[in-house]
Amino acid sequence: MSEDPRNIISPSTQDPGEKSVEEALMPRGFGEFVGQDKVKDKLSMFVEAARGRGESLDHCLFYGPPGLGKTTLAYIMAREMGVDIRKTSGPALEKQGDLAALLTNLPDNAVFFIDEIHRLSKNVEEALYPALQHFYLDIIVGQGPSARNIRLEVPKFTLVGATTRAGFLTGAMRDRFGILERLNYYGIDEIERIIIRSSQILKIEVEPGGARELAGRSRGTPRIANRLLRRVRDYAQVKSDGRITAETARAALKMFEVDTKGLDEMDRRILGCVIGKFDGGPVGLGSLAVAVGEEEDTISDVYEPFLIQSGFLMRTPSGRKATRLAYDHLGMKGYSDREEELF
Repeated sequence: MSEDPRNIISPSTQDPGEKSVEEALMPRGFGEFVGQDKVKDKLSMFVEAARGRGESLDHCLFYGPPGLGKTTLAYIMAREMGVDIRKTSGPALEKQGDLAALLTNLPDNAVFFIDEIHRLSKNVEEALYPALQHFYLDIIVGQGPSARNIRLEVPKFTLVGATTRAGFLTGAMRDRFGILERLNYYGIDEIERIIIRSSQILKIEVEPGGARELAGRSRGTPRIANRLLRRVRDYAQVKSDGRITAETARAALKMFEVDTKGLDEMDRRILGCVIGKFDGGPVGLGSLAVAVGEEEDTISDVYEPFLIQSGFLMRTPSGRKATRLAYDHLGMKGYSDREEELF
């Protein structure tokens, strides 16, 4: 999945200790995985059927916003199937030789997980097609008249692709997945259950009100919920008695500039820019990116999905527009005057 650049929820700022914590919090089976019930039930059935036939699972594609559990589900599927998993990403597979090196060394029936699969190069994608259907690779060696084709047999495997931009996949690639599932944002009750589970694993004392406060500001995303939990734990340890109460959570999240709707400083800047500088829109993505000082892809992949699904922003043929809900939340054009009320 693509990296989320926001300061307090950014994986790019993680040290090895943070990464090991995320691994500890990762569910080990479908029974531990909270939310996405329809997807989970179908995958559990597919896994059981494939295991009963002694076959590898059909190729799977997971798509949706970052942080919802696409990677976690891939690892759970491998564990439930009793097979190994190998992980890479689309940008890492630069040449056909990179793909060949990975596929020829896979254990039988392994799960081969490609994150950001929409970023595969055309040559690598085309080389992958026969491997997905017939389990062999055709590799061109050399150039010009001396070039020759080498066919390499590869073990049977299950490709699991993950993407935040399913529309960027070619039709030929999508058609080779037998299982396609979209992951959606989680409800507050589901996020609260995730926070409680994580707090028990990390031995953090969280009161019900504190868990609810965190859940309401986690943007329906487990990854964000777990990171906010750890940051609020730090606040509670230094500024309070170590317990995460509703009051402590509110004070910590105010410091972190995460408001009652889960919007952070960049979210509010985007909405405030559309409202204040562009009269509510429509405004093109390029102009908006320049105005807020952020990359276009970051706005469209990281910020927009939640803002749109939450009803703060609209995409129209002529550009982005702020909704009435955005005006109300920010207090119209004078939203900066009531910044305190947002927390």
